[in-house]
Amino acid sequence: MLIEGLDPRAWSAKPPGKTRPIVAIFTHMHNVRTKWVRLTAPHLKVPRQLHRAGCTPQQARAALTESAARCTEMLAEALGATSGRIETFRRDGWAKPWPVGVEMLCYMLAHEAHHRGQVGMLAHQLGFPLSVNITSGLWNWEKLWKECGSHRGPGYDS
Repeated sequence: MLIEGLDPRAWSAKPPGKTRPIVAIFTHMHNVRTKWVRLTAPHLKVPRQLHRAGCTPQQARAALTESAARCTEMLAEALGATSGRIETFRRDGWAKPWPVGVEMLCYMLAHEAHHRGQVGMLAHQLGFPLSVNITSGLWNWEKLWKECGSHRGPGYDS
């Protein structure tokens, strides 16, 4: 939704100073997801990383879809009722591993939310603000659930 809502000129526009462009933010989000999977659940298929130079919105969208699927598998195994092979969450090679728990999900969501906010702010600063349909749509969870196949909303199986 966010990638589709961006003005195409914003994708690789060079922001002032040392700020990374929007394309680099999206490739970073995907690449960090692949790192989480590689370090935490190496038995899962680790998606290929993206290169920030030359990555198109279509490539980023496809890669983010794939890395989201792997993270979903990793979380289902880590937080599911049956004990899986995942016992710790490894955020990075330098970071102390965490025991599997809700903190793992919270950390991942906070990382994603931080960068979605960066994209929105940066697009605005570059002169390509997101439309109200996009900014409001990000918060219309009932509609998003239905679009993803959960016709009854939260708390129900699809």
